[in-house]
Amino acid sequence: MLYFMALALAVGLGVPIAAVGAAISQGKAAASALEGMARQPEILGKLQIAMILSLVFMESLVIFSLLVFLMLSGKLPSSEAVLEAIKSSAGK
Repeated sequence: MLYFMALALAVGLGVPIAAVGAAISQGKAAASALEGMARQPEILGKLQIAMILSLVFMESLVIFSLLVFLMLSGKLPSSEAVLEAIKSSAGK
């Protein structure tokens, strides 16, 4: 039962934590890139490419966490099985 509780907690919190982390890091990356573009407009092309690549890598981590979420959500038992396990353990 403890395994299923930990699995449900991981499934329910994993993707939101990954999304918040990626949003914060993408905001910092974009702010730093815009600041660099304002300071040195001559490196605009190189800076844009580096910023877009970093944003893509950050977003890919969120997509991987979504994939793990979908894989783990299939391992969770149905609600009927959980209720039955709770009722059987309460009778002991």
